[in-house]
Amino acid sequence: MPGWDRFDVPRYVQQSFDVPVLVDNDVNILALGEQVTSMPTAKDLIFVKVATGIGAGIIAGGQLQRGAQGSAGDMGHVRVPHSPDSPHAPGEDRDLEDLASGSAIAASLRAAGLDVADSNGVVDLVRAGNTTAIEATRQAGRVVGEVLATVVNLLNPSTIVLGGSIARAGEHLLAGVREVVYRRSIPLATQHLAIVQSQAGERAAVIGAAIMVIREVLSPRTSTHAWPRSQPAEGALPLPLSPSAPQRRVGLA
Repeated sequence: MPGWDRFDVPRYVQQSFDVPVLVDNDVNILALGEQVTSMPTAKDLIFVKVATGIGAGIIAGGQLQRGAQGSAGDMGHVRVPHSPDSPHAPGEDRDLEDLASGSAIAASLRAAGLDVADSNGVVDLVRAGNTTAIEATRQAGRVVGEVLATVVNLLNPSTIVLGGSIARAGEHLLAGVREVVYRRSIPLATQHLAIVQSQAGERAAVIGAAIMVIREVLSPRTSTHAWPRSQPAEGALPLPLSPSAPQRRVGLA
C-alpha cells in the first residue's frame, strides 16, 4: 500500500495502547472467520475477496499461509494475459484488479453510458437487474477464474470461497468463476472442488480477528507466560514493547 511500506504499525499503535498488537491482511482474517464459522472441516481453503481490490487468503493443511514476507495471496497484481473473452485489447496484459475489481467494473459501466461511481453503484445496479451490470460482473468472474484456474492446479484446494461486496451482489460473479475454473483446471484438481459464496458475510473479518488473537494467546510460545507490559513514566505516553516482545508483524492489506 503506497505510503505504508515498512511502517511499523504494531509499534505505532502501542504508543497509545500498552498492549500486544497483531496486524494482518484483511483477507487473511476473512479466511479464518469463514473457515471457523462455515467450514470447520475444510483444511485447504482459499478465500477470494472481490471489492474495491482483489486478494486471497490461503489456508493449506489447516494453517493460514502468509508467505515469507506476508504477501501470500496477492492475486490483485497478477498479470492477466489476453484471451478471446478478455475485455482488453490483444497484447495488452493488465493486472487482475484493473480488469475485475469493483472499481474496474464501475469504470467499464461508465464507458457504456451508465451512471455508476464505485463498487457500491455496481452492486446497486446488479441487484436492480440491470443486464449490462450483470454481464460485466459475470465477465469479471471469468477473469478472476482465469487466475484461480492456475491457483487450483498449484494448490489443489477443496474449497474456494468468494466474498467481498461484488460477490454479495448475487451469484453472477460466482457463475463466471465456476465457468472458467471447472473448464481450465485439471480434472483431478476440480473433481471434488467446491466454489461457493461466503456464508459468514460481513462478520467473517471480526470473527477471524478474534480467532487470530485467541490462537496467539493460547499458542505454546505465549501461553507459558503473561503478556509483557511496558511501564511508562508518570505522565508519559505508553512506551512500545521491546523488540523481543511477542507480536506479529505481517503488514497491511
